[in-house]
Amino acid sequence: MSLNTLVAVLVGFGLFIGAIALSTNNYFVFVSGAGAILVLGGTLASTFISYEYTYVFDGLRGIVGAFKIDRRGRSRLNAEVGRVIRWAYLVQKEGIVSLDAEAKKTPGWDGGFLRFGVELLTAGYEGEKVQSILGNVIESTYERNMVGAQVLRSMATAAPAFGMVGTLIGLIIMLDSMGDDPSQIGAGLAVALVTTLYGIMLARLVFAPAAAKLQQREEIFRFRNYMIVEGLSMLADQSGPRVIQDHMNSYLDPTIRYDIDRQLKGQKAGKPAKASAKAKAKPAGAAA
Repeated sequence: MSLNTLVAVLVGFGLFIGAIALSTNNYFVFVSGAGAILVLGGTLASTFISYEYTYVFDGLRGIVGAFKIDRRGRSRLNAEVGRVIRWAYLVQKEGIVSLDAEAKKTPGWDGGFLRFGVELLTAGYEGEKVQSILGNVIESTYERNMVGAQVLRSMATAAPAFGMVGTLIGLIIMLDSMGDDPSQIGAGLAVALVTTLYGIMLARLVFAPAAAKLQQREEIFRFRNYMIVEGLSMLADQSGPRVIQDHMNSYLDPTIRYDIDRQLKGQKAGKPAKASAKAKAKPAGAAA
């Protein structure tokens, strides 16, 4: 679960509840079942009219997904560069056909993008063709996945509107039942305005933030895929690991760039340590 998202939501609603608690003792004036039904029901009805039901469910799943940790995030970009460079060394030693086994090890969470890319390499496509095909895959995937964000933005627009509808209904009922007693205006108006509050809270604390997070994640995923395409196309052209490193690192923030030399030093430093540990273990065994 994404802790920062959970904390942010709790803080947002906590501020709302705290403001109510500090302002009045009549907490239940902010509770209206009819208002909640009108805002939620009206928003969903409007959304189902605007979009196919499958897209609406994609958007609703996006709300739940906002609370999950995204495995495709920025922190993985360095590891993705390392993966392609490892493949480059493998291709130098055993040829492009050696990537057949690597295709089976690719992660499933990326929709099979890496696996498809490796299949293009082993099929013998040139780098330019690999870029063209995978570029189409990236853009079509992005457009499909962004429909959920569009649905959530539509819901963020509709929720305050239906909150206002609830307020108008409440005002009409209030004025009709008020009679000759003006003292009822204040209480009736408070109840009528609750639905507007519900609509704004849902729009600004649920639907709009979920849409923004979904879009951010899809943009990071698209960026990651374009970076990988750069490496795969160079693999297809038999480029060396360091050339691939420099091209892929050009996509990254300097603080998270991949460094072959640093990785090699780390591997060399690890080997003597293991050897010395084994050497120390032998006398101990002999003494026993």
